[in-house]
Amino acid sequence: MELADFFANYGLIILLVLLLIFMFWSSRRRMQKQKLEMEAKARQTVPGAEVLLQGGLYGTIVEYDPDDLDKPARVEIAPGVDIKVHSQAILRIVNAAEGTVTEDEYIEAEETEAEYVAGVADGDITSISDDQKRARDADGEPTDKPQA
Repeated sequence: MELADFFANYGLIILLVLLLIFMFWSSRRRMQKQKLEMEAKARQTVPGAEVLLQGGLYGTIVEYDPDDLDKPARVEIAPGVDIKVHSQAILRIVNAAEGTVTEDEYIEAEETEAEYVAGVADGDITSISDDQKRARDADGEPTDKPQA
């Protein structure tokens, strides 16, 4: 009977503490998820990306500063018609900009360039003209296409 008396006296308090812990855990999880979504949206919000604004307008990003969210973003809603909107008024990215380079792609390209420069310095990588010459010698015929 001691266990029954314990839960009769403290069961409600234990239930409330468990509920409070669950609420803190779920709100923290939701905030982390929202933060990841906002970071993904900020990476995709580059000039040339088509966006949907909170007011239901579609437009193309002309200028956006992901570091300073208080600075207004410029969005072109029609050819030659630019409007300034608060950066948080951008609801979602409809079409990511094609042909633009994101920061992650730029960093990856820098690393690849550093590897290439190191390979040339070591003599592991030769010039394109050497590749063309090597391809000509192997086939016996001159080729205009560079070998990749």
